[in-house]
Amino acid sequence: MVEVKKKTGESNEGLVRRFIRKIQSSGKLIQVKKKQFRQPTLNKRKVRLQAIRREELKKEKELLRKTGKLDESPYSRNPKIKIKK
Repeated sequence: MVEVKKKTGESNEGLVRRFIRKIQSSGKLIQVKKKQFRQPTLNKRKVRLQAIRREELKKEKELLRKTGKLDESPYSRNPKIKIKK
């Protein structure tokens, strides 16, 4: 834990500046950010279900492409589905 005491004649801004510097040098801020944005590990079941879902979507997209219902533009990353009437 980082602790900073106000010195005599020190302004509040100076105290805050010194506190921020001390936190950055201690490395606590980096640890907190890593913990905040860390992705939780998925269990085997979820990983498997995600892989199955990706394969289903790939097959569905391929079927739409073969039937001509998928509008494929060479400049588009996300192809659009055409509605034929």
